[in-house]
Amino acid sequence: MNRRQKFIFDSYYQKSIKLYDETESRWENETMQADNPAQEKALRTGYFKESAFNALLISYTAGEPIETLLPRLEKLITCYEIYQNALALEDGEPDISPLAIDDWPEQYEECVQVISLCILLHQKDLLIRFVNLIDRAGYAHEDTLYEDLLRKILPGRPDLDEWYHELYSPLVKAIYSDDEKEASDLLLEYCKEWYPAFGKLQTNWHDSHLDIEDDDGNYVGYWAFEAAAVAFLYGIDDRKISHMVYPKDLVEYARNYQSSSSSQTSRVDAGKPCIKSGFWFTPAQNDSRRYFNQGEIMPKFDNSAWGDTIWYWSGEE
Repeated sequence: MNRRQKFIFDSYYQKSIKLYDETESRWENETMQADNPAQEKALRTGYFKESAFNALLISYTAGEPIETLLPRLEKLITCYEIYQNALALEDGEPDISPLAIDDWPEQYEECVQVISLCILLHQKDLLIRFVNLIDRAGYAHEDTLYEDLLRKILPGRPDLDEWYHELYSPLVKAIYSDDEKEASDLLLEYCKEWYPAFGKLQTNWHDSHLDIEDDDGNYVGYWAFEAAAVAFLYGIDDRKISHMVYPKDLVEYARNYQSSSSSQTSRVDAGKPCIKSGFWFTPAQNDSRRYFNQGEIMPKFDNSAWGDTIWYWSGEE
């Protein structure tokens, strides 16, 4: 276990990831307490979205290889889409957002974390799908950081000078600084202030590492992914930044990424022939990474808590 934060340990991670991955199967024949079926579906899909988000974060925190985050990110975006649809049916608002980013700093942070992971993992298709959910609710052209994360990837985004939450000010200023050292200093300042800032806000994750008891708890990691995305997009020097919440290896992954015909989450469903000789893995089974020859039929794992067996490209070595 090559953990990325000191608070996590193997037995806690193994129990936690199993619980998150089995969330949907555990609730398959159960219902949540609600006033009506539409509300029950919204509660259920919101819980599934939360589990997918936590599974993604704790996988990174525990030290899983970066490429294994791709199917988890893809699943998370799908969960947001399903949750948004359920909210729309419950509230009668077809364009309702799955996250209230103007009112709740915790939900804004979740939003920019997801956007940043799409950027750092070079998943433009997933980014477009996620941003569409937020834009449709009226959040487009409203917040500087939201737009600055997007306009390098998605043409036509505006250049604004106002943002929803004051705690993001150092990061916004880092983007617009003309002085390289000042930009780097502001990035570091943001990383130092990020965790304490959320201690003063209503969150369900701050100080969660203190509540770990045996292998039980809600801690999944503390990550300012948006700081990494800003450093990557705007060429900010982060060589002196070693703060715990800064995901430095993700920035390096983004900078060293090599586009190829197999990019954008190459995948093959079980039962289909392998499209390229090399190593593949599936979240449907632990330690599944193995070599397949082109044309070889990809195997299926029945009764997996993950669901369908989908194989993802993992390189030639």
